[in-house]
Amino acid sequence: MLSTRRAFAISLAALAAGISLQAHAQTYPTPGKPIRIVVPFSPGGQAEVIGRRLGTHLSESMGVPVIIDTKPGANTGIGALEVQRAAPDGYTLLLTNILTHVQNPLLRPKLSYDASKFTPIFQIVGSGVVLIANSAQPFNNVQELVAYGKANPGKLSYASIGTGSTAHLLGELFSQKTGINMTHVPYKGSAQAGQDLIGGQVPIMFDGFGTAISAISTKQVKPIGVASHTRNAAMPDVPTITEQGVSGIESEGYIGIFGPAGMPAEVVTRLNNEFQKTLAIDSVDKFLRGTGNTPAGGSAEKFSQKISDEMKIWSPVVKRLNLVLE
Repeated sequence: MLSTRRAFAISLAALAAGISLQAHAQTYPTPGKPIRIVVPFSPGGQAEVIGRRLGTHLSESMGVPVIIDTKPGANTGIGALEVQRAAPDGYTLLLTNILTHVQNPLLRPKLSYDASKFTPIFQIVGSGVVLIANSAQPFNNVQELVAYGKANPGKLSYASIGTGSTAHLLGELFSQKTGINMTHVPYKGSAQAGQDLIGGQVPIMFDGFGTAISAISTKQVKPIGVASHTRNAAMPDVPTITEQGVSGIESEGYIGIFGPAGMPAEVVTRLNNEFQKTLAIDSVDKFLRGTGNTPAGGSAEKFSQKISDEMKIWSPVVKRLNLVLE
């Protein structure tokens, strides 16, 4: 049992820390002090591209430098752990997708970070996914892909941005539902995976519209089907996978902003408001929609609920696939 003196000292320390954070919240941000946004993916991917675009406007609006810092590795674990350990003062943030706080906790019993020790701040977009293929492949739609896979057992492989990612799970689901055997080839981010897809090292992959749309428009890859309930406004002529006869291959995730646990409510509100203002800029809205994503916005509480809803969606999928990752 703690002595009375020691317990009193701990209480005083906690009180002092609380007062310090409250005072900090009232003066946030300090002029000239940069805000660092950690992106736990490789440079050139969808998350980094969105982060840099929003970071520019956020810097102008808040009057402080905003640094986008890519920290790939360990399926977002390296960047996530760094932010988790940071001071909860609003100067170190995490821009990530559904992998960090939904899929990793469901798939990996041992994580380097604790997914519960973060503060959801703002949902930037609802993210769309598309199944794409190398342009030289002899199939142009889902039916032709399935027929090719069945006629060439063991020859199909698919890329993903990492083991346990949405792309990986959708690939496993697609394989299970169509009865075709496909080999999973994980990469350390969408940029590297996309390069090998274009080069023909892998024939297909599920990818976020934000990174796939450029290669699709230049015909370096071709769209096979959209992995969502409805067609994507950025490419309305591309049918969904469900429309093509394979149901249950849908993903409507998110990209959003988090901070460490214990952030002052005033700082969370200020950041949420600033990101909301950035999202309302016409050029930003057009940019995000052009990547095939849907601008989201809303309160921090709404974003927290979105994460809970996604856990309910993906939990039975992971159980059905019987996937457990180290």
